[in-house]
Amino acid sequence: MRQSLVSLRGLRVFISVATTGSIKKSADHLFRAPSAITKSIRDLELSLDVQLFERKSRGMLLTTLGEVLLQRARRIEEELRLSLQELEISPKSMRQVDNATLSAILFNEKRLQIFVDLSETHHMPTAAKEHGISQPAISMSIRELESTLGQRLFERSAKGLIPTEKGVAFSFRIKRALAELRIIAPELAAIQGSIEGIITVGALPFSRTSILPASIARLVRKHPRLRIRTIESPYEALATGLRNGDVDFILGALRPAEHASDLITEALLSDVVSIVVRTGHPLTRKGKITVHDLLDAQWILSRTGSPARELVVRSFQHMGHVAPSPVVETGDLAILRGLLMQSDMITAMSAHQLQFEIDTGSLVTLDFSLHKTMRDIGITQRAGARLSPGANSLILEIKELVKDMSTSSAWLH
Repeated sequence: MRQSLVSLRGLRVFISVATTGSIKKSADHLFRAPSAITKSIRDLELSLDVQLFERKSRGMLLTTLGEVLLQRARRIEEELRLSLQELEISPKSMRQVDNATLSAILFNEKRLQIFVDLSETHHMPTAAKEHGISQPAISMSIRELESTLGQRLFERSAKGLIPTEKGVAFSFRIKRALAELRIIAPELAAIQGSIEGIITVGALPFSRTSILPASIARLVRKHPRLRIRTIESPYEALATGLRNGDVDFILGALRPAEHASDLITEALLSDVVSIVVRTGHPLTRKGKITVHDLLDAQWILSRTGSPARELVVRSFQHMGHVAPSPVVETGDLAILRGLLMQSDMITAMSAHQLQFEIDTGSLVTLDFSLHKTMRDIGITQRAGARLSPGANSLILEIKELVKDMSTSSAWLH
């Protein structure tokens, strides 16, 4: 579900013309013929189906859409600049590299995407198949990139092509630049009244059952040209994706502000952990459940170190006991649901993750409060990120849904 990218070369010419206000000055700056500059701008406008400049006797003046594009183009340019800076390529060594060669490497979105794909898959045949080219062509592309940058970006190993430390740093910046590039067309389309493009949401467990599905359903009814992708991974993996541009935002349990200074959070609601069992479980027939009843039970819990598990540990410590050791550790909701309904095992988690089963009567929550388990649920974004109109629309839809649920239901604490 990869979006087609705007040409980086065309964007480089656009920045030059927007900065100088002149085709001739841009041609002199880029060492290209004025006719080539004119054609590049025309091709960019045709590919985006917008007018970026007003051609006046006093020069090339940006339109409103051109101003928007320039802001996004500057962000891309900055990421590319930082990609070189973090490789410790000095201005002096830069001058020794042929300008045309450097431009051909850095301002070539296809070449950069090949590098990113190879850094993720570590497998040349997979990258070659993805791009519809031969393995020798992939190998040559990487060799040219390494030669121009004067850096070794990959090491060969039994596990395939593994990015070097420099390769990892370069990939991080390039992925952010390509992510910004993918937003250009949807951003300009939104100004003209069409919300489209691809949204990638990092979905933590709490969000997957009701809030995110309902919000997505609402959004695509309004904007059928949008495409949404969800990634269900541990928080640390999603946070990495957020930082490098693979993920637009994360929805779920928030981490403390000090957890990461480069991420910003917004709480939407609070939630507590409940004890969930099957209908007819022996504990449902007890008049008063004690902590010893819980300690004697067989437990299913999420992995050690997960937020939900830490909350359970903290609650039992508050009651003066060591938390129960689980019989089963799993983060898979389908496995957990099956175990609960087919045994006398119990679990502690947000009841809203099993809302359907509770509403239909196959599972119930026990009348026992686990204190010290309240947590905030909300949205996590990268500080300084400028999201696509589609991603912003989904966030607004999520907020509206939470607001509607808070006024029509008692499930929000």
